[in-house]
Amino acid sequence: MEKKRIYITRKLNEAVLAPYADLFEIRMWGKEEEPVPRDILLKEVKDIDGLFCMLSDKIDEELLQHAHNLKVVSNLAVGYDNIDLEAASEHGVIATNTPDVLTETTADLGFALLMATARRIVEANHYIKTNKWQNWAPFLLAGADIHHKTIGIVGMGRIGEAIARRAKGFGMNILYHNRSRKPAAEEELQATYVSFEQLIGEADFIVSVVPFTPETNKIFNKAAFEKMKQTAIFINISRGATVDEDALVEAIRTKTIKAAGLDVFEVEPITSDHPLMQLDNVVCIPHIGSASEETRTEMIRLCMDNIAGVLSGTGAKTAIR
Repeated sequence: MEKKRIYITRKLNEAVLAPYADLFEIRMWGKEEEPVPRDILLKEVKDIDGLFCMLSDKIDEELLQHAHNLKVVSNLAVGYDNIDLEAASEHGVIATNTPDVLTETTADLGFALLMATARRIVEANHYIKTNKWQNWAPFLLAGADIHHKTIGIVGMGRIGEAIARRAKGFGMNILYHNRSRKPAAEEELQATYVSFEQLIGEADFIVSVVPFTPETNKIFNKAAFEKMKQTAIFINISRGATVDEDALVEAIRTKTIKAAGLDVFEVEPITSDHPLMQLDNVVCIPHIGSASEETRTEMIRLCMDNIAGVLSGTGAKTAIR
C-alpha cells in the first residue's frame, strides 16, 4: 500500500519523527529558523495528504487550490489565525492545533516575563555586562514588588488560569476579564471577575492572554493605557495584534505606565531598531512562550498524531472546531 505523503514546513528533529516513518512519506523544509518560501510551499502541497505547518505559514484559498489531495492541516500552535478555516472546510480539509500540552510551559514563561520586567532583570544583567556596576546603592535598579500586588488577567482560558495559580502562590489579588465568567476558577483561585475597564484601572500587572479576534484587535490601545495606573506593568503573551504598539511606545515614553514585557509583536520578527527595543523598561523576547524542549517535542508529536488520525480515519485528537 502506498504511503500517505506529508510535508513539514520547518526542519525538525529526525528522532521525533522516526516513529512515523513507516506510516508516511515525509518531506521537510531544510531550515529550522527560516520559513519555507511561499513559491516552494505552493509546489510542495500539490501532491500531499497532510501538511504540518507553523503560525508563520499562511494557509489560505490560494494554497488550498494548489493542494489537490490535502486532507489535514496540523498547526504547531494553539493559535490558528494563519489558517482560513472557512476555506479549509470548503475544501474538505480538517485543521488541527496543539492546545493543552503547552499550557503550563507558556504560563511559566508569562510569569517569568512578568518577574523579569518587574525586577528589571534584563536591564540589571546588561548593567554588569557594560561595566556600569561600580558601587552599591540603596535604590540601584530598584524594581517593583510582585507579592501581594493585584494581577489582572485578560483572557481566562487554560493559560490564564495557569498564570492565576502561579499568582496565587505569590499572595496576589487576582482579577480577570473573559468573554464568559468562570465560576470554578473563581472558587479555586479566589479570582474576581470584573469588566475590562475596571481591570486595567485597578491592576498593578495586566497580563494579556486573549486570542486574536476582530474584538481583541488592538484592544490595548491609547485609551486603555491611559486608564492604567502610572505604576502598571503590561505583559503580552497572546498575540501582537492585540496591542497598538505605537500607543504602547508612547505610554512608556511619557510614563503613562511603568514598564512592559512582550513575547509577541504585531509583525514578527522584530529587529534591534524597533522602537520598543529602544526602551530600557521594556523586555522583549522572541515568541518563545512554549519553547521548552519537553513541550515543543510534545507539540510535534501531537501534530503528527493529528495527521495520522485524520489520514487513518480514526479522527484528529485536537481538531479546531
